[in-house]
Amino acid sequence: MDTLKNSSDALFILLGAILVFAMHAGFAFLELGTVRRKNQVNALVKILMDFCISTIAYFFIGYSIAYGVDFFASAQTLSAKSGYELVKFFFLLTFAAAVPAIISGGIAERARFGPQLIATFILVGFIYPFFEGVAWNNHYGIQDWLTHHFGFAFHDFAGSVVVHAVGGWIALPAVLLLGARHGRYTRDGLITAHPPSNIPFLALGAWILAIGWFGFNVMSAQTLDKINGLVALNSLMAMVGGTLTAWWIGRNDPGFVYNGPLAGLVAVCAGSDVMHPLGALVVGGVAGVLFVVMFTQVQNRWKIDDVLGVWPLHGLCGTWGGIAAGIFGLPSLGGLGGVSLMSQLIGTSLGIIIALIGGAVVYGILKRVVGIRLDQEEEYMGADLAIHKISATPD
Repeated sequence: MDTLKNSSDALFILLGAILVFAMHAGFAFLELGTVRRKNQVNALVKILMDFCISTIAYFFIGYSIAYGVDFFASAQTLSAKSGYELVKFFFLLTFAAAVPAIISGGIAERARFGPQLIATFILVGFIYPFFEGVAWNNHYGIQDWLTHHFGFAFHDFAGSVVVHAVGGWIALPAVLLLGARHGRYTRDGLITAHPPSNIPFLALGAWILAIGWFGFNVMSAQTLDKINGLVALNSLMAMVGGTLTAWWIGRNDPGFVYNGPLAGLVAVCAGSDVMHPLGALVVGGVAGVLFVVMFTQVQNRWKIDDVLGVWPLHGLCGTWGGIAAGIFGLPSLGGLGGVSLMSQLIGTSLGIIIALIGGAVVYGILKRVVGIRLDQEEEYMGADLAIHKISATPD
């Protein structure tokens, strides 16, 4: 019976890993459709290479930091209990690799390829798993302290904060250190439009991400006995809420419409297992508005050239999701309980602080030591030029 359970759990989490792995195609096509045509190849290659570098960093370093598990035992030992721990690694790796995929969209069209791969290794090997271990493996007793003082630990069922907010807030200093794309803002303060190069690819990326997200959220239960259809329904309701409000506030702009469901899904991750579906609808709806309003503010007022709007979409909507779990998870608002607003505020703030410091240090050092921005010729010709230089055969 135990063998059957272990095998079933291994298959369950493997299916989740496959769905989240497929989301990386969504990240690729979303970026591909948003950037200018001259940068499309760079976007495709960068997402794949980031995933591969993430795998190496997480396998050798990150997973051990977060969970104290390494992969240097014998193959016989590793395959015990149907290899569930190995498949769990694959599943959690796909989460970790989402962090550089998120950052990729913010720094698109002017970031150097090599330094970004170095940043990916450090972020996935050290920065991300540090907070992952705090939130999901009770490192350093922080969760126990929150439980003692506020009744419940910090709750992030599927990574609104651990994955999305962390990725988005790491991206912010990277975007600021890079500066805007040449010609994006004129000297007299005007904005030069860089419209999406391919709306169908942008839409395809959003659809792939939305479909894969049901593995991201539902399979975060990690074993069959903990699966809950409430998570699937709440994910659906938040996705719909985010889409509708982004469509309304964004005045039918397709870029906003197709980022709306992603905003809702980012926000609902943390509390998808404890909210009422009506609460999830509200959480997603607020996230859709938050993304459109803040994307416009960041680009037009603050002159921060975050190409795909990853700080508003992942950083801010992920932050909202972490806080919202402590509001709409309360029984008084139809939730199942087991959450504390103060714990959610503290845990979310801790994730933001770690992400900001980590992003500023990593990209700050890389900028000073090797440089993180394409030279003017490469940027003018397109980031694809850097890829072609790497792959070209010498004369």
